[in-house]
Amino acid sequence: MLFKKMLRDIRKHKTQFLSIFLMAFLGVFVFSGVGGESVGLEVNIDNFYEDTNLADGWIYSANISDLFLYQVDCLGATTQMERQLVVDSVADFDNDPDITLHFVENNTISKFYLLEGEKLDVNDSEGVWLDKSFADAKGLKVGDNISFEFQGYEIEKEIKGLGYSPEYVYHASTSSVIPDFNKIGFAYLSYKAFPMDNVSYNVLNVKFDGTPENYEDLLSYHMDGYYSSFIPMSEHSSVSQFSEEMDQHRMMGDIFPVVFILIAMLILLTTMTRIIAHQRTQIGILKASGFKNRSIIFHYVSYGFLLVLIGSILGLIVGPMTLPQLFYPSMSATYKMPSWDPAWSMNFVYVAALMVIMALAVSYYAAKSISDEKPADTIRPKVPKLSSSGFVERLGMWKHLSFNARWNWRDAKRNKFRALMTIIGVIGCSALLICAFGMYDGMNDLKEWEYNQINHYDSKLVIEENATDSQIDSVAEDVNGDKIMEGAIEIESDNAKKLASLLVLNSTDLITPTDYDWNKIEIADDEVSISQKMADMLGVKVGDTVKWHMMGSDKWVKTKIDKIHADPISQGFIMSADKLEDLDLNYTPTSIVTAQHINQSYDGVKAANSMKDMTSSWDELTESMWLLIYILIFFASLLAVIVLYNLGLLSFTEIEREIATLKVLGFKSGALRRLLLTQNLWFTAIGFILGLPVGYAILAVMWESSGDSFYILPSISLTNFILTALITFALSIIVNLMFSRKIKGLDMVESLKSGE
Repeated sequence: MLFKKMLRDIRKHKTQFLSIFLMAFLGVFVFSGVGGESVGLEVNIDNFYEDTNLADGWIYSANISDLFLYQVDCLGATTQMERQLVVDSVADFDNDPDITLHFVENNTISKFYLLEGEKLDVNDSEGVWLDKSFADAKGLKVGDNISFEFQGYEIEKEIKGLGYSPEYVYHASTSSVIPDFNKIGFAYLSYKAFPMDNVSYNVLNVKFDGTPENYEDLLSYHMDGYYSSFIPMSEHSSVSQFSEEMDQHRMMGDIFPVVFILIAMLILLTTMTRIIAHQRTQIGILKASGFKNRSIIFHYVSYGFLLVLIGSILGLIVGPMTLPQLFYPSMSATYKMPSWDPAWSMNFVYVAALMVIMALAVSYYAAKSISDEKPADTIRPKVPKLSSSGFVERLGMWKHLSFNARWNWRDAKRNKFRALMTIIGVIGCSALLICAFGMYDGMNDLKEWEYNQINHYDSKLVIEENATDSQIDSVAEDVNGDKIMEGAIEIESDNAKKLASLLVLNSTDLITPTDYDWNKIEIADDEVSISQKMADMLGVKVGDTVKWHMMGSDKWVKTKIDKIHADPISQGFIMSADKLEDLDLNYTPTSIVTAQHINQSYDGVKAANSMKDMTSSWDELTESMWLLIYILIFFASLLAVIVLYNLGLLSFTEIEREIATLKVLGFKSGALRRLLLTQNLWFTAIGFILGLPVGYAILAVMWESSGDSFYILPSISLTNFILTALITFALSIIVNLMFSRKIKGLDMVESLKSGE
């Protein structure tokens, strides 16, 4: 009988219970869906790294001899090592694609992952194992021949296999922001395929016990001066890029559902409190008929329990099946690994179970108070709350306030819980909208800042490594361009050591360093400027001294920081060519930037990239991030509709008797509608104002998870503020008008007798 009663109640109050179901479903759906995607990434990449035995670190040296191997082995912490000769080459195609060649003695660390063809044979001097993405872009297959040019040598090999490498999950070059597999690739060959008998190995892959910091300390203490640099796995460009991508998705999946879950419990609590309050007489009759308190409590607890349980289970099933499939296509175009499968985590079940337990607790809290009353007291209407004069009512201004304002103040004071729940609901909606539009603005600002405010050139010509000075000067003069040098460096302070970028500028107006407010910074010829984010990571400021070296060189130099600039994408040093040479380092131009649009080829130029190409590449790289933002905006708006509609319905039904009383006293429907709208706007305004700092805090957490490369501080633009306010207040007003229309059809006799 009680079960039938529950079904009738759910049907009668279907809107509120549908809201509870949707909030529970959406909370678990988003958490398990985005979580299934991010956990899937983590599981897939971990399996790939484990299958290929990815190195714990890479030691770079000009010549890794047998003695060098012996010394590394004697460190004690080294458990496995394998040396390689890694060289840059150009494949024999019209666009001169860059192919990184790995000449290996064996294939036990950072192994080539075979997808097609034969297993890599370290004794095969005629074969090459090629990057499958590059092979697909060029239409190559197993059995074809391919030629490479490097260091004055030219070799032609037969493609024996196609596959991936754990060191190239993410692979980009200086000629493209995102991986362009028509221009870049990698290949593995036997050391016997090298054209000379004597192979000068320059990279040592190592596996070791202990932390990377301890291992680097050991290496530095025992072998300082014998190697140029050590890169731990976490700082490898491919590993760190993919790790930052996973962190962004994981952060979105962790933060976003929390708001849904909390508001689902809020709606459940307000709904159950209202239903129980309106069914006092029924509960009293049930008690008088012999139903025990335990049965009555169980009856009302089952309302929320069943709805939240069904919503959570459905979210657990549908989430991992749908959301990951939205992200993986765009990500698989940028990142390369063998499998892209969503994964399951017990955390999804724990969150769903927590939501069900919270639903039980909330429902029990709502039902417990009335179950303790005697049947005779329960059958009678609840004694109305007495409203005493408070501090505000005793102020002189109170008498000058309109009836509208005074009535709404006293109604909110009598129904503090309802007012609080409405405000919290609006806080959640506005906070998510602020965060969503803030991320949207941030991504647009980042693009505008980098490609319009800092870089003003139209074309960037990438110089070949073997280009002569006369060729470079001739091209620069012909295109009226400026020469720049870009490179990878390693910076060390007293607090940390980080990989960074180096930008060496001559006097040019085509690249203008800026501060965070996009104001141009003048960097003198004898000054060195460090990016703000790199300074924060290293814990340094203007006037401090750091030491650094070019990657591939073991020559460390000390430099005082003269200025700090801000850059949204590139973190490191900016200096002049004169300053670089003062530090006794060679200035070697790597690119020419020009305001002209270049679409012709030049001797000594590897590639010509237009600003349009680079912005298009940037859009492709951030496609998955944009998808996250659109999902956030959609669900934030959906949340606003559900919450405001449900709370508006609850508010109207709770004050239905008061509205009927005012209508009997002669108040017109229009005046009563304004009465309800005023209170609604009060609560919406308070919730919106309090939601601004909450949204800002969520936005700050999201940007902090973007990794070491990106630098953008959270901000709430005027457009963001206006859009969020428009959506929040518009939805609030629309919902209010939907319910206030019921005033005309209100049955005053039934409403006034409801308390008898």
